[in-house]
This record gives sequence, C-alpha cells and structure tokens, in this order.
Amino acid sequence: MFESLQDRLGSILNGLTGRGALSEADVSAALREVRRALLEADVALDVVRSFTEKVREKAVGAEILKSIKPGQMVVKIVHDELVEMLGSEGVTIDLNAPAPVVIMMVGLQGSGKTTTTGKIANRMKSRDKKKVLMASLDTRRPAAQEQLRQLGVQTGVDTLPIIAGQSPTDIAARAVQAAKLGGHDVVILDTAGRTHIDEPLMIEMAEIKRKSNPHEILLVADALTGQDAVNLARNFDERVGITGLVLTRMDGDGRGGAALSMRAVTGKPIKLIGVGEKMGELEEFHPRRVADRILGMGDIVSLVEKAAENIDAEKAAAMAAKMAKGKFDLNDLADQLKQMQKMGGMGGIMGLMPGMAGMKDKMAAAGLDDTLFKRQLAIISSMTKAERTNPDLLKHSRKKRIAAGSGTDAADINKLLKMHRQMADMMKMMGGKGKGGMMKQMMGGLANKMGLGGGGMPDLSKLDPKQLEALQKQAEAAGLKPGGMPGLGGGGLPGLGGAKLPGLGGGFPGLPGLPKKK
Repeated sequence: MFESLQDRLGSILNGLTGRGALSEADVSAALREVRRALLEADVALDVVRSFTEKVREKAVGAEILKSIKPGQMVVKIVHDELVEMLGSEGVTIDLNAPAPVVIMMVGLQGSGKTTTTGKIANRMKSRDKKKVLMASLDTRRPAAQEQLRQLGVQTGVDTLPIIAGQSPTDIAARAVQAAKLGGHDVVILDTAGRTHIDEPLMIEMAEIKRKSNPHEILLVADALTGQDAVNLARNFDERVGITGLVLTRMDGDGRGGAALSMRAVTGKPIKLIGVGEKMGELEEFHPRRVADRILGMGDIVSLVEKAAENIDAEKAAAMAAKMAKGKFDLNDLADQLKQMQKMGGMGGIMGLMPGMAGMKDKMAAAGLDDTLFKRQLAIISSMTKAERTNPDLLKHSRKKRIAAGSGTDAADINKLLKMHRQMADMMKMMGGKGKGGMMKQMMGGLANKMGLGGGGMPDLSKLDPKQLEALQKQAEAAGLKPGGMPGLGGGGLPGLGGAKLPGLGGGFPGLPGLPKKK
C-alpha cells in the first residue's frame, strides 16, 4: 500500500544520512521533497503542512547527539512524527462494557462494511472466544441481508433471522434483544450505506444509535478513496460520532494517503485494517510498525507474529528432528516454500525485514519472485512419491515427464534440484552423523580452544555478566569474531557455492548469550 511513499521517502532520507554535517538549507531542501512525496501519496494538505512544520522545528533546533550523524537524527525525527500522525499507540476494539456489547458499523456503500463485519465477528470468535451475533440493517441493497447470513454460515457465527418489511431501527432493537436472550457477548450491526453522504442516511444512523446505544461506532472506509475519505470521516464524526476507523483494501496499490490523513483529521484511532479478501485477512493497526515500514526500517514484530500464526508447530518440530538426522527431501522443501507463501511470499517477507525493502525490486529483476515459488511447487507436485523422497531417481526421461506435467523445462528442474542439494548438504553438516555434526564439533573445538575442556559449551544462562564478558574475550582470542565462525571466513556456509540462502549471507551472527561488544 505505501510502496510509492516508501520509495520516495527512502531515497530522500538516504541522501541525508550519508553527510557529516547538515545545514538549514539541506534540511529545507529535504523537507520540500518530503512535502511533495506526501502530497503525491494523497495526504491532506493541512496534514502535510503541520507535519513538515513540526519536523522542521525539531530538525533545525535539534541537539545532535554524539555518535549520531545529523542525517540519522532527521530520519528519527521524521519517523517519530509519522508515528505521532498515525496515533502513537495501537488501539483495539473495546469490549469492556456489559454484555451484549453493541458495535455499529457505518460507512458508504461499497467500502466493504458487510465483509468487514464478517471478518471482525470471525476474529472475535476465534481469537477472543466471544459469542457473536451479526445483524444486517441494510434493507435497501438487494441481498445485503442474505450476504451477511452467508458470511455467518461460512464463519460459524450466528446471524439475526431475516424478517421482511422491518425498518432498520426495528431490526437494531430486535438484534440487541435477541443477543440478550441468546447469551451473546457481542452484537455487530451492519448498517446501510449510500453512494454519497445524504441527510436521510445521517438521520437513520442517529436513530439507530439512539435505539441500540452502541459501545463502539466503527467507520469503514476504503483506503483507495484518497482525499474524499477525509471529508467522509469528518462528516460521520460530526453527525453520528465515531469511536474508531477500519480501513479496507490496505493491500491495494493505492498511495495510502487516506490512512495518514484520517487519523490526523478526526483524532480517532485506526483500529483495524483489511489486507485481503479472505475472512482471516484483518490485522490490528500498529502506528509504530507502519511508520517503520514506510521508512524501510522493516517490521520484525509483525514478521514474527505472522510466522507464529502460519507455521505449524508440529510440522516444525518434525522438520527439526529430520534436520538433526541430516535428512531433507523434496517434500520438506515443498513445505518450506508453502510456509513462505503463507507469510506473504518473498515480497511480503522482505518488506518486513529491516534494510531489505529496497532488495525487492532487485530480486524481482533477477527472477527471484513469488512466481518462482509457484513454479517450484508445480515441479514438486508433478513428481511421484518415490521421486520426492529420493531425487537421485530423476534421470532424463523422468525430467521430461515432470517438465510436461508442470509446464516448465529441464533447466527449471535442474535449478530446483541444485537448490535442494545445497540445502540438504547444509542440513547434513548442521546435524550430520560422525562426530556429532558440524555444529557440535565447532562448539566442542571452540570450548577446547578457550581452555574450557569437556568437549562442550558452558551453560551461558548461569554465568554472570563478568564471566560472560571474559568468555567473549576468550572467544575473540580464539578467532571467533561476531558475524563469522572460525574457518568459514564469515562468508556463509561451505558447500553452498556462490548462491547463499536468505539469512545465511554473512555466516553465523554471533553466538546466542554472548553479549555484543560495546
């Protein structure tokens, strides 16, 4: 969503960080570019103006800390102001009220209210273990009530039975009554929208609010609408009063200005963002993480959360056991590729990793994008069970058959087999047989070099800071510098040739438990 803004701000701020000292003219020139980038991203003019003024005040009058370059200080100030503009803390839907908690969804037609209602209900049911009732108050749009009923069936959430001819206010009163009788924790009211804001709509919303007394009124807005979304938010807030915003289509290729403007204009927090069509594709909005992503600083917390949600713990444990034995077949490779796809593919993962946002284009140019994953999975799917567990069976005639079945050619199959072979070699070295595997040998060797004896490493968790510091010095004296293992030259693992696997680029980054040198 913020890709164009991310590229522009990234290049502007990179130009500043390389300099030793900054003059006021440098800061002014950079801020002029920042202003232009924000306006092009569809951020409201008054929001842009106040943002750049705040940054200028802080940047020109900033005491530059020792050891921090002035350019980096400006980046920090821009980052902090972005966080401030988006709302300093993430705010979730408040359910702290007597049951049933009433949530009223408002917004224009086509902004995704009904689908978002289904997503929120599904999230509360699965994550918060709440009993939810959904009710459609949209009597104008054909099949709107039926659409919500179908979403209820799909997610296993209760919906209010449809009674023809009832007015929206009567349906709201009946929904709250039904939720009380049915022992529901939450009732979500999906109200009608219009193609534009009009008086009858606002009167209807106010009447529904009076009848149902909602604890939360969430405005659902399409993130692709740009400037108009700001007027929409202002109008709804003045006439009905909203408690928070939900932005849909945040996965689109829009410029993201609505997200940056709406929070600043209304002062209401963005609580959730829709990042796809599926029922599970709804995320909490974390201002600091979004600011990190916009400035290309990555978002490791979201990456870890995504991994925790998508990675099957049992499969991971089975995989670890296999790796310890030095086994890694094509089924395992396919599992790894599927996990990466679930986490948003190569682009999604790279976007969340610090300093890697700029690598996405280079990787796509080199053909290392998500289509490569699909192609590799198609190749593995076209193999027999025996071929997947024993790739040595793949001779010319079999490769021809697999190529025909997967719509690829022999060169693609050879590339996949080479990648698998390199990964399998690495697994063997990490947990191979013989003297207990490369990792164990290196640990034991290091312990002996440092005069610890015993053929193993001490329990680092039981050492006090002074002992750890002494251990660090001994490690460095023994030839182990942070960022590389002895004998590996800090250049990745042997046997991987030129192509290094992501994450293994620079050898092993320090040992866990050893403090980094100050």
